[in-house]
Amino acid sequence: MDVRIEVDDLTRPAVLALLDEHLAEMRATSPPCSVHALDLDGLRAPGVTVWTLWEGEEVLACAALTPLSEGEGELKSMRTTAAARGRGFGARMLEHVLAEARARGLRRVSLETGAEPHFAPARRLYERHGFEVCAPFGSYRLDPLSVYYTREL
Repeated sequence: MDVRIEVDDLTRPAVLALLDEHLAEMRATSPPCSVHALDLDGLRAPGVTVWTLWEGEEVLACAALTPLSEGEGELKSMRTTAAARGRGFGARMLEHVLAEARARGLRRVSLETGAEPHFAPARRLYERHGFEVCAPFGSYRLDPLSVYYTREL
């Protein structure tokens, strides 16, 4: 089956459902003060780019890149559907976003993810792709339920 990654305009029902699932899971696994996922308005903000990964007509993953400062970006809304997990689509999406960040001239990409066991697969993915634990960045503050990562490009 044909797999493609494309910039998304956030209008298709399947993509909106995936993003709703993402927010619902984040809210179900972390207290409100530790949920840093962007809602639809945040993902539609100027400068934010969202990509979706498709296999045929089925959306399997999404990720966003938002500007932090000159030369730095933040990975947001990284999500793979439950049915697609373990098939390499998360890694493929992450590699795509990092390549896009390089092409845009960014020097660094950072991210925040959960510290709870639920987020262990995500942390392993980021670490396998060269991300290193760092201090809170941007507007983040120290939170025992968050792990902050950064990667030089």
